[in-house]
Amino acid sequence: MRAFLRSLPEYDYLYLGDNARAPYGNKSIQVIHEYTRQAVEFLFERGCVLIILACNTASAKALRKIQQEWLPYHSPNNRVLGVTIPLAEAGTQVTRYGRVGIIGTRATIESKVYEQELDKLRSDLKVYGMACPLLVPLVEEGWVGKPETNMILKKYLRSMKSKGVDTLILGCTHYPFLQKDIQRIMGKHCTVLSGPETVAEKLKDYLCRHPEIEKRLSRRGRTSFFTTDDPERFRRLGEEFLSQAIPDTQRVRLE
Repeated sequence: MRAFLRSLPEYDYLYLGDNARAPYGNKSIQVIHEYTRQAVEFLFERGCVLIILACNTASAKALRKIQQEWLPYHSPNNRVLGVTIPLAEAGTQVTRYGRVGIIGTRATIESKVYEQELDKLRSDLKVYGMACPLLVPLVEEGWVGKPETNMILKKYLRSMKSKGVDTLILGCTHYPFLQKDIQRIMGKHCTVLSGPETVAEKLKDYLCRHPEIEKRLSRRGRTSFFTTDDPERFRRLGEEFLSQAIPDTQRVRLE
């Protein structure tokens, strides 16, 4: 969201955080799909035209089914996009030696969605995945930069360094908050891809290629925030992550 507001500030946004049921990464594919469908339905009911699943787990486990089976029958004129394909495309473009690493939640890594998308683009790549389930709660609790977090990062990233990856994809929306420490641990010879900026640039390109969607987007520069958990905690953490004030947050139920 922060990257979208910087790159495309003229549009209106509805941000929905399913904080009460997060993280999705350790849940079953059936639960992930149901939670994602409920969120998509909620946003479409409030007038959204285009939804970005700003979650690698939802993008990996639920996006295709929603696009192919739910969207055509419930909201055929609207669109739902994910974050995995933009990052995979960027990974193939920046790798120097064809050794690409991915860190993400268990669900994202087990889905092998990045391996599949990277292979479609370049079959010569060596791709390595690593599940890092402790990182999301550490970011959520504000432990970025703490010695304990850096110790866990070093342990997770040890295998990536030993395999000589020259490009590391941060396959979770929380991980860019750890990017400076990840880059320091991986070293200057590894490119650590930032998901938000990459996805924002791809969204710009998508809107240029799909004027039939772009012209339906409202342009008042307004942003509304919704959470399924405590609005005050959401606002406190959200303002830290967004680097700007969040004036009002509504608590909603998705079930």
